[in-house]
Amino acid sequence: MDIASKKRKLDMVLPIILLSYFIILLDNSIVFTGSVRIAQDLGLNQAQLSWVTNAYSLTFGGLLLLGGRSGDIFGRKRMYNLGLIVFGLGSLFVGLATNASTIILARAFQGIGSAILAPTTLALLLDNYQGEARTKAVAAYGATAGIGASVGLIIGGVLASMFSWRDGFFINVPVCLLMLILSAKFIKERDRSAGKIDIFGSVVSVIGMISLVYSIVGEQYNLLIFFIAVLFIGVFIWYEARVTSPILPLSLFSNRERVGAYIARFTYLGAMLSLWFLTPQFMQNYFGYTPLTAGIAFFPLSLSIFIFSLPVSYLTKKWGNAKLMVIGLFITFVGLASLMLFNNQSNYWLGIALPMAIAGMGQGFSLSPLTSSGIADTTEDEAGAASGVVNMVHQIGGSIGLSIIISLTSASRNIVAQYHYQMMIATIYILISFIAAIIFIYPTSKNKKR
Repeated sequence: MDIASKKRKLDMVLPIILLSYFIILLDNSIVFTGSVRIAQDLGLNQAQLSWVTNAYSLTFGGLLLLGGRSGDIFGRKRMYNLGLIVFGLGSLFVGLATNASTIILARAFQGIGSAILAPTTLALLLDNYQGEARTKAVAAYGATAGIGASVGLIIGGVLASMFSWRDGFFINVPVCLLMLILSAKFIKERDRSAGKIDIFGSVVSVIGMISLVYSIVGEQYNLLIFFIAVLFIGVFIWYEARVTSPILPLSLFSNRERVGAYIARFTYLGAMLSLWFLTPQFMQNYFGYTPLTAGIAFFPLSLSIFIFSLPVSYLTKKWGNAKLMVIGLFITFVGLASLMLFNNQSNYWLGIALPMAIAGMGQGFSLSPLTSSGIADTTEDEAGAASGVVNMVHQIGGSIGLSIIISLTSASRNIVAQYHYQMMIATIYILISFIAAIIFIYPTSKNKKR
C-alpha cells in the first residue's frame, strides 16, 4: 500500500470514531426532549419514565471499565464491532417498545453497547493518531462529546414534535450497519495485550458501579445499596492492587494530571448534564415551549460549542493543554453563573440564550483538554482502561451530579426559584472542576515545559 493510500485509510478512522461516539450521546439527549411523548405513547408514569434513562445509565456506567479493558485484551476492532451490533439491536428494540418493561429492558441492553463503544472509540483514536494529529483528533472527540449531547436535544425536539421519538432510535440501525462496513474496510486491528480478562475484578466492579448508580437514581433501599456499592468498590480496589492483569490498572491514578482530569471531568459533567436535562424542562414549563421549540432554543449552546471547538488544536499548540482548559472552565463558570441569575423579569434571549452561548464557548475549550489530560502519558496496553475511566467519570459524574441537584431542589414549588438553585449547584460543580485543574493539572504543564 502506497503512502497516499495509507493516509486516506487513516483519515477515514476519525470520522468512523466520531460518528460512533455521536450516536451514543445523541440517543441520551433525544430521551430528554422526547420524554413527554414517550410517556404519552407508552402510558408511563413518572417513575417508569425515569427508568428509561436510569436503566441505560446503570448498564452504561456499570460496564464501562469492563468495556474499556476488553478492547486491550480481545482487540479494539473486535470489541468495536461487537459494540455496534449490541447498540444497533438495542436501538431497534427501543424503537419497537410497546410498554414500560420492553423499553426499560431495551434501554438497558442499549447501554451495554454504549459501554463497549465509548471507551473503544477513544482507544482506537489513541492507536491511530500520534503527535499533533492526535491533538487534533482528541479535540474533535471532545467537541463531539458536547455537540452530540446538545444537538441531540434539538433533534429530539424535532422528532417528538414533527415525527416520532421512535425514529431517533430506528435511525441508529442503518448507521450501525454502515459503521460495520466501514470498520471492515478502514480499521486495522492492533496486536492484543498479552493479559487476560480479570473475571473476579470484572464481576466485582460491575456490581459496585451498578450499585453506586442505583443508590443515586433508584427509588428504594438507596442507603443500603450505597453501602453495598462502597463495599464492592473497596474490594475491587484491594483486589486490583494485587492481581497481575487488572481490569483497572491502578497505575492510572499515579499520574497527577490524570487524577485532576478525572475529578474535573466528574463535576464538569454533573453540571453540564444538569444543564442539558433541566433547561429544556424549564423552558417548556415556564415559557410554554413545545419539545421542538425547546430543542431549537438550545441552538445557541450547540452553535457556540461547535464554533469554539474548531480552534482548540491551534490554541492547544499555542497556549498548552492546561492553560486552555483553565480558561475554558472559567468561561463555563461565568455562563452557568449567568443562568443562575434568571428571574421573573428575564426573557429567553438575555436570561437563557446568552448564558448558554457563554457556557458553550467554555465547553468548546474545556472538554478536549480534559480528555487529553485523562489519557496523558498512558502506555499502549493502558489505552483501553484509561479510555474506560475517562468515559466512566463522564457518565457517572453526569448521573450523580444531576441526581444530587434534583434531590436538593425537588421540594421547591416556585419554578423560577427552583431553576435558580439548580443552576447555583451546577455552578459550584464547575468551580470544583476549576479548582481541580488549578491544583492538579496546571502545575504538571509547567513541569513538562522544563
